[in-house]
Amino acid sequence: MISLRYHIVSITACFLALAVGVVLGSTALNGSLLSGLSDQKKDLGTQVSDLEAQRNALNARLADSDAFAGSMGPKVVAGTLDKRTVVLVTTEDARPADRDAIKQLVQQSGASVTGELQLTDSFTDPEKADQLRDVVTRLQPAGSQFPTAGDSGTLAGALLGSVLLLDKSTAKPQSTSDELAAALGGLTDGGFVKPSQGVQPAQLAIVLTGAQQTGEGAGDRAATIARFATQLDRSGAGTVLAGDPGSADGSGPIGVVRADTSATSILSTVDNVDSAAGRVATLLALREQLDGGAGRYGTGGNAQAPAPGVGSSAGN
Repeated sequence: MISLRYHIVSITACFLALAVGVVLGSTALNGSLLSGLSDQKKDLGTQVSDLEAQRNALNARLADSDAFAGSMGPKVVAGTLDKRTVVLVTTEDARPADRDAIKQLVQQSGASVTGELQLTDSFTDPEKADQLRDVVTRLQPAGSQFPTAGDSGTLAGALLGSVLLLDKSTAKPQSTSDELAAALGGLTDGGFVKPSQGVQPAQLAIVLTGAQQTGEGAGDRAATIARFATQLDRSGAGTVLAGDPGSADGSGPIGVVRADTSATSILSTVDNVDSAAGRVATLLALREQLDGGAGRYGTGGNAQAPAPGVGSSAGN
């Protein structure tokens, strides 16, 4: 007769055999799995190494191309803006290196810089838009006509365009020296601009900005710069809005301009001013503005070509 002890021993033996089988099976499975993962890791490592090598090669080619553009730039722009005048407007996030390089290239083109004006963060601050609008309206020169658009960027562009840019038909000042001083003084006192000493009106303007705006109110800040530059263009013989890569994105000033067909029909934009090629394109675009043309230049997906006179890019 089978005893209870026999049953217990049998059941225990079954569970022990099952446990041993599970352990042995999982060990074999884990070995196979780990082997497969190891092979995949090696393959991924090889792919990463290949991609890094490709990236380094492309960066080297890009550096060589930009070095060539830097060495040839002065020759390309020489005489394009002979005896013209340019005023330089920068946003607070514009890189000083870009500004200095642009100034040098302007001089090499035969033009002269009549002054610099930096727009502060307060200029684009949505919470200070009403204050900027009030200051601009109060400083409107006698006899000048401002657009009916009530946004602060457009109105500020109208004010500064009337005092910083010469009449595109007569090449004469559109306001008096007292009105220029009052406009710059009022905006400076309000914390909206930082002008250089002795700013004088010019025929053309370059608005130099950084990359895309970030943080709270980024879209409003970008729109203020875009509308300002567009209105500045309407006030004189030509304006180019130039920025670093990222400025052509949706939250960048150039991206806002390029999304507005009425703006792109008159205002030229360059989205890679951090490179020698982009700076050359900025000067060529300014010449194009003087001749009545406009375009979207650079390396962004919404650019039409790398520079005026160069074949359309794939992003067009």
